Amino acid sequence: MLIERVRVKPSAVEDGAWPWTVPAIGDLAAHGVRLNSSIVILVGANGSGKSTLLEAIAEGYGLDVRGGHGGRKYASELDMSPLGEAITLDRTGAGSRMIGRNAKGFYLRAETAFGMLAFMTEAGMPGYGDRLSSEVSHGESYLQAITGRFSGPGLYLLDEAEGPLSFESTLQLLYRLQDLVTEHNAQVIYATHSPMVAALPGAQILEMTDQGITERKWAELESVALWKRFLGRPDMFFDDAS
Repeated sequence: MLIERVRVKPSAVEDGAWPWTVPAIGDLAAHGVRLNSSIVILVGANGSGKSTLLEAIAEGYGLDVRGGHGGRKYASELDMSPLGEAITLDRTGAGSRMIGRNAKGFYLRAETAFGMLAFMTEAGMPGYGDRLSSEVSHGESYLQAITGRFSGPGLYLLDEAEGPLSFESTLQLLYRLQDLVTEHNAQVIYATHSPMVAALPGAQILEMTDQGITERKWAELESVALWKRFLGRPDMFFDDAS
């Protein structure tokens, strides 16, 4: 593990202002959250703060918020987010050595992934694949980067990375993440709606809701129950649609 706790500087919290009005982020500000696994899954509904927290962790760690691999000059001209400015990452010994240009890892951000991957392949950046992102499907461009760049120690942040992937390709991604934390001093923090991703063995699942941030078991997740019901009887979900 590289990060064992995420906290917020109390002096940076502005009452009544975003993102502190988001219940899970407010809970984080009040109590912090302890990470106890090399794979941490953030789950929650739209607007629960998953992506906001993931972006702030990237800012606190030193990854470019536009996405891509770490260990290079932080080139973003964007101002840091309010949470990014306030966040404090309690690092392990290994994590404390990954500062600045040594902030190794990868940030795969849903909103910027297409443009980032296209830029990297057009620039001929090693590890992003031999085929231009404009010449392959969205999912294939993801897989090129996953195959080429998800290796070695570092912090790997993923925001709904399964979105453009098929079932089989999502499994390929999950196997890759397992290998990362098994073979290297690496940590994965993954924001998702997917019960499939949340099922990663040994993962710590943190559910972000209107009540705050709560650690859950996979079988306790509402999304898991809903998917089981849907796959068992999909017709039931459409009986009243007409």
